[in-house]
Amino acid sequence: MKNIALVVFTAILLANCKSNSDKINSNNEDLIHFVDPFIGTGGHGHTYPGATVPFGMLQPSPDNGISSWDWCSGYHYSDSIVAGFSQLHLSGTGIGDLADILFMPINKQVDLTLKVTSRDSLPYKSGYNHDNEKASPGYYQVFLNDPKINLELTSSERTAFHKYTFTKNDKQSVIIDLGFAINWDKATESGITIENETTISGYRFSTGWAKNQKVYFVAEFSKPISKQDLTADGKLIKSNAVKGERTAAQLFFDEKNTTELGVKIALSSVSVANAKDNLDQSNFNFEKVKSAAATAWNTALSTIKVETPVDSLKTIFYTAMYHAQLAPVTYSDKNGQFRKENDQIVTDKNNTTYSTLSLWDTFRAENPLLTLLAPDRVSGMVNSMLVYYETKKILPVWTLYANETNTMTGYHSIPVILNAYKNGIKGFDAEKAYQAMKTTMMQDERGLNFYKQYGFIPYNLLDESVTITLEYAYDDWCVAQMAKALGKEADYQFFLNRSKAYQHLFDSKTGFMRGKSADGKSWNEPFDPKHSNHREHTDYTEGNAWQHSWFVPHNVDEFISLHGSKEVFAKRLEQLFTESSEITGNNVSADISGLIGQYAHGNEPSHHIAYMFNHADQPWRTQYWARHILDTQYNTTPNGLSGNEDCGQMSAWYIFSSLGLYPMNPASGEYEIGSPIFEKTTIQLQGGKTFVIEAENVSNKNFYIQSATLNGVPFNKTAISHQQLLQGGTLHFVMGSEPNKNWGLKNN
Repeated sequence: MKNIALVVFTAILLANCKSNSDKINSNNEDLIHFVDPFIGTGGHGHTYPGATVPFGMLQPSPDNGISSWDWCSGYHYSDSIVAGFSQLHLSGTGIGDLADILFMPINKQVDLTLKVTSRDSLPYKSGYNHDNEKASPGYYQVFLNDPKINLELTSSERTAFHKYTFTKNDKQSVIIDLGFAINWDKATESGITIENETTISGYRFSTGWAKNQKVYFVAEFSKPISKQDLTADGKLIKSNAVKGERTAAQLFFDEKNTTELGVKIALSSVSVANAKDNLDQSNFNFEKVKSAAATAWNTALSTIKVETPVDSLKTIFYTAMYHAQLAPVTYSDKNGQFRKENDQIVTDKNNTTYSTLSLWDTFRAENPLLTLLAPDRVSGMVNSMLVYYETKKILPVWTLYANETNTMTGYHSIPVILNAYKNGIKGFDAEKAYQAMKTTMMQDERGLNFYKQYGFIPYNLLDESVTITLEYAYDDWCVAQMAKALGKEADYQFFLNRSKAYQHLFDSKTGFMRGKSADGKSWNEPFDPKHSNHREHTDYTEGNAWQHSWFVPHNVDEFISLHGSKEVFAKRLEQLFTESSEITGNNVSADISGLIGQYAHGNEPSHHIAYMFNHADQPWRTQYWARHILDTQYNTTPNGLSGNEDCGQMSAWYIFSSLGLYPMNPASGEYEIGSPIFEKTTIQLQGGKTFVIEAENVSNKNFYIQSATLNGVPFNKTAISHQQLLQGGTLHFVMGSEPNKNWGLKNN
């Protein structure tokens, strides 16, 4: 019996050891070990490594203190200096804002009245190195070299938790700097109040990308404040409260008894009272909060389980799953209140209201993905757009902290709403949503006046005219589909006709979409399809004619006919990937990155293009190029993204494409079939159902589909609908090293 017990004990011990390794099996829920938050923090990925929970209100994360494009998230992996740890951050955008409410532990008294002109003059900055830095979903840790303090961050939905471990007998102090700002952000008014021996509160109003951002906060410490220095606009104030444009505080704590200091920080857009209500009332059990954050992430990550012997693929995939569920972020308070751009306070106790809606990016794949990963949140996101619509009677373009930034082109709330409706998302008023969609596309702002007058936007009347026209045409198609679904036949015909605006801009001689003048005849000359001029005197947004001439996802078959034939279309499409990668011009857009020929995976306008071969009767070319992009544009290093992550879009492309699916027309409720890279994928659906995708014989060489079955029945289509996925079942592919040019050609 002792021998048997020893064998059993040894088996259990080995099993436990294996569960703690990076190699997990399909029954192990601990998927966070495959996530590396440092992926995307290098290059132009613009991600942050800090701690948050899925769609959380706060994102406590390090700020290097540099104002530059590659520091838009506050952090870049190339850096080795940290200015502090603020509570709000953007994931993967090209925009420099947020980094609000900066905290920094320190072990000495500093002069906060000194004028700070750059990071070099910050009296509380510290060096660090990556050997003493760690991050996982819901957790971040770094050792600060100069004050010799170990810092840890975690978060719940509406509260950030900081833990500082000081060197024994060192002075224990914390800096709060509300004047700290990077990139476009600038404090306009701020205030700090010492409420009692363990609590401070305050506010920071700022302007930047979000012109009217108001952040209120409360912070509670695990031990009493023994002394404080408060400053306002460079002056030391002998008071328990200060107010000014730039306020700061240095708080001191008794170093006896314990080297640890805990901090809880909650925010609100409405008031300090709401921030207090948002503050977790639990004690300072940092490990308990960290564990809860890990559990929340494991639940979010386990919606899709992949099986492959290649651990690096799991790391890329689950890091993408992590990045895809950082935004949009929770914006409304625990009591349902939130502040609008016009300072109106709204209460919605039935929905969580969201901000950070990067719609030009995310409508393409991220928002469709969320109807699979987080369908219970999507109606709240749609209702958030409808609330923003009430302010100016126009749906949002790109909202940050409820501010309309009008960044980028189109009105891509519209396809997000249509896709949610088509994918069966309940919880929003479809009639109200339709009226918002229709009203938005019938107003005159942002070039719609020209679009309505000419049927397209003339290049001599508005920059980026080609991109804007093509995107308005797509938005029109989406309004038409919503009208049709709601039985509005006249509206359907009107918007469907307008959605053909792309026809005006197609040049049959060159095969490109080109700028056309108001006379309806003259092209913008001279023409160079490789030319880029970033955001000024250009017909294309953050790109060139090669990248922007393919955006007709709503009517690919008619688009192909404009080229003359499927053969001509496929040849030009292939040339996109094989043309030289030279970009001409003196002001080339930095967003043109991840080049494969002229295909630019680092920016969103290219993301659907590889899947268009399916419509040209060459699905094997979709399979080839989709797999090539998967293999070359993503890796496990900090430079593992070929361009801005853009609030989940870059990751959503990887998630869908690695499964062998992609929403080429993101509002159609259908997925084009590409090339799956995993042996088996299991998608957990609501109601306990699962949809399984199997890829028999798949490898880095066997990426061509030989045959397929859906629930045991031969499947010869290059698309599958969202509704088919929701029914559950198994899609089985047999993969091979040579293309089967007969598969996928019978789409009936």
